[in-house]
Amino acid sequence: MIDGMDFDRALFHAELDARPWASYTHAYGSAEDVPGCLRALAGDDGAAAEEALSELYGSILHQGSVYEASAKAVPFLARIAAAGIRTVDVLLLIGGIAEGGTDPDPGAGPEPGPAGSEAVRESDEAACRRAVVAHLPLLLASVEHEDRAVRQAAAWAAGWTGTAGAALAVPALRDRAAIETDPLVRAELLTSLVELDPEGTAPAAAGAIGPDSPPELRLAAVMACADTGLPWTRAHHEAVLDLLPLDRLAADRYDHSRNEPLHDISLTLLDRDTETDREAVFALLDAALRSDDPEARTEAVWVAMTACEISRSAPARLAPALISAAKADGSDDASGALSALGRLGPCGAPAVDLLAARAADDGDTGDRALEALVTVDPVRAASLLARDPGRRPRAFQAAAGGPVGSLPVVPCDPGLLSALRRRLASMEPGGATPFRLAALLTSWGPDASAAVPELLAALPAYPRLLPKVLVAVCPPGRRAEVADALRARTGTGPADERFEAARALHELTGDHGPLLPLLAERLAGSAGGGGGSDELIREAAEAGAAVGPAAASLVPALRAALNSPGGERNNPQMDDDIAVAVALHRITGEVADAVPVLAGVLGDRGGLWRRWTLVRAAEAAGGLGPGARPLAPALKALLADPQQTPTAALALHAVAPDELDAGHVAGLLLDAAEAGTAPFEAVDALVAFGTETLSGQHRARLTALAERDRRVVRTGLDGTVEIADERLRARVRAAVGGE
Repeated sequence: MIDGMDFDRALFHAELDARPWASYTHAYGSAEDVPGCLRALAGDDGAAAEEALSELYGSILHQGSVYEASAKAVPFLARIAAAGIRTVDVLLLIGGIAEGGTDPDPGAGPEPGPAGSEAVRESDEAACRRAVVAHLPLLLASVEHEDRAVRQAAAWAAGWTGTAGAALAVPALRDRAAIETDPLVRAELLTSLVELDPEGTAPAAAGAIGPDSPPELRLAAVMACADTGLPWTRAHHEAVLDLLPLDRLAADRYDHSRNEPLHDISLTLLDRDTETDREAVFALLDAALRSDDPEARTEAVWVAMTACEISRSAPARLAPALISAAKADGSDDASGALSALGRLGPCGAPAVDLLAARAADDGDTGDRALEALVTVDPVRAASLLARDPGRRPRAFQAAAGGPVGSLPVVPCDPGLLSALRRRLASMEPGGATPFRLAALLTSWGPDASAAVPELLAALPAYPRLLPKVLVAVCPPGRRAEVADALRARTGTGPADERFEAARALHELTGDHGPLLPLLAERLAGSAGGGGGSDELIREAAEAGAAVGPAAASLVPALRAALNSPGGERNNPQMDDDIAVAVALHRITGEVADAVPVLAGVLGDRGGLWRRWTLVRAAEAAGGLGPGARPLAPALKALLADPQQTPTAALALHAVAPDELDAGHVAGLLLDAAEAGTAPFEAVDALVAFGTETLSGQHRARLTALAERDRRVVRTGLDGTVEIADERLRARVRAAVGGE
């Protein structure tokens, strides 16, 4: 117990029961289960208490988010901790609630106004921070506890009380720091003081980075110096190298949100976005990658990959050290450096011989080496992959396009094409191989025409996948043969297989005879009109749009497939309606059906995950041309959203060009590109409008997108950011007349 505080269980339970928990909310809705968890947490059954703690982390502190019930639980958690019951665990939960909170408005009262009053309700986040600050004396009393773990947990929790708690917490934490002897507690105290008073704590942090400080405190001091914006010095550099690997020093810290110190330090410095700070990171990683300690190299490889995602100069600067780390690992690639070489793209050219040699190894290491070689030297990788693509699944995936969103990068190689033809002849259904093989052949187009016999032979086994591939690779001389095979499949088998064959036949030859009855069948049997969502509608509409006026017989069925106007629709239903609207316009040449449908979608911007639905609606509006002028107000409203700016601007240019302020829109497009929200779309829009019309300031901003060090593309699946950003960079350079 703290200060000899007694814990009256009966009173505790009575006060719990007095609260209207069912009216409070947490991550899963009603908080009616919270009092039971708090009782169990304060009880004598250890297993039940552990389960209750886990449930509370899931409900009132769900993945770091806080709720109304979180604030209401704080007083009870504080009493449990004060009574010496699982104090460390409870202090950490209280600190987590404070971390998820925000500083309350100084002028707001401690409680929101009554329901229906004009008082603005305090946010859950502010209420949580306020509740923890109200019990700050408990946290600060625990900083003096005889148990080191309690002192450490209390110091960490107090650091998250923000400006609202700083006036009380900072003096108490400084007083404790002056007499504390335990290294972990000293580290936690310094970290919390930096959080609460960065300017006032910077001198103490700078004074603790030397070798006389214990390692835990020294690491905390280095991180604090970076956080407070102090210049990075040789002393900081040497301190980090002395302490490598850093992860083990963070293992016993409660600052779990920053438990990868080298990563955090590097990101903090890279975020400063200066040449000096970037070079500091590169020098640090260069030394760590060349360390004799395998753990240090492993730690540095992960950070190096992150640096390559952030900085355009990182690949060239870090390539020699990553190659060194890969060589030091030998054949087991323990640090992951071999795979990381694939992040370097053309900058990894010096590693080609190493990767090619390792690619000859059996097993996963050889596969990972060849996977990396695909991005570093795709021509050489293609010839090596040809030896046995079946035994190189990772490399084959990378060659066929890698993660979703990237594109095939391996050129058509005669040896690899022969190997894929053999795979087609022996391939068994199931798994990802057919899809990867189809993606690669499709990307090669007519260069892969030699595979037509194998594709035709495999068509019965893959009737939905291969028709599109056959259309992509078919040379003029074999068009009749392929068309006959596809036509034969339009009359037999399940409807979806017949549909794929008929759609491919139309694309190859323009023959829509077999397709139209299948489209009518699909539309007649789909959900439409009554609020249902059916992908069959979308596919049928898209195929009908491709046929155009010859699909006039489908118009009644397409109109019937539209969802009820004015009704609530989810995103898939809106996507269905957009596809139907486009089809009606393409078939009839009129906009009367399409405009009200698109107006309904564009005017409903409040739904979740609506970005791409609105993008598709704006694109469809642009395709209608001047006849869609009534949609101009809705499109102009989208311009302010950086995610929607490019498509909205292009659509306005098509339907109402006189309502576009070219200079204003150029600025909005550059904002969208610079923020990384829609960089490709924004650049494409600027090119479509004509970069020669840009002002000098706008042209300078566009040029900077290509020449700055910080990557413009910042998000994507693992391994795709660098590739995508380099493609964007090349596109911008071409647009401004650069190299």
